[in-house]
Amino acid sequence: MSETKTNSMWRFVLLLAVLLIGGVVINAWALAGEAHVERRLLKDFPVQIEVWQRVGKDEVLDERTADVLRADDYLSRYYARADGRIASLYVGYFASQRTGATYHSPLNCLPGSGWTMNEAATIRITPADGSAPFEANRYIIQNGDDKQMLIYWYQGRGRYIASEYWGKIYTVLDSVRRRRSDGAIVRVMAPVGKSEQAALDAATSFAAQLAPVLPGYVPN
Repeated sequence: MSETKTNSMWRFVLLLAVLLIGGVVINAWALAGEAHVERRLLKDFPVQIEVWQRVGKDEVLDERTADVLRADDYLSRYYARADGRIASLYVGYFASQRTGATYHSPLNCLPGSGWTMNEAATIRITPADGSAPFEANRYIIQNGDDKQMLIYWYQGRGRYIASEYWGKIYTVLDSVRRRRSDGAIVRVMAPVGKSEQAALDAATSFAAQLAPVLPGYVPN
């Protein structure tokens, strides 16, 4: 047998072995399923977070919106502080993203609801408990006369990520290495009123005080 034919055969055998081993690994991963993690339900989220107090009742999504979002658990709630500043909080949690259910980017959802998104930027959030700062997305959004400061990030498995792209990559990696693809989108909005800076300060302050509380509901 010629050397060329021998090399081709060995390449074929090696490729076949890689495919077989890969198939075994994928099947074992699929059978193992999602790792179980303990967490509290978002309905039990604190009604007071430092100087911020819940206002009114939690919002319930209509059936059509809930079917589109496909979150396993969610929280939609308003908070206020003594100076009258208001912040709205939305957390959409997904126990597993293996089957295609995943968080929806505000870049897709909000414009479809009539909002325009302006002045895109990233900002740094420094959690109130002194843990490591993380980056979040920041936008000025407007729908008619309603103008809001928007901050949002993706969170799960100990990661706080602004980039949806990197969020997806880490979800795949953690799904393979840790058998976990759980995660959430965290969104904070504050009315702009007369000052964009005051709205940004309020939203950032709320996010900083919110961050240390979230891991009990969105596990690290």
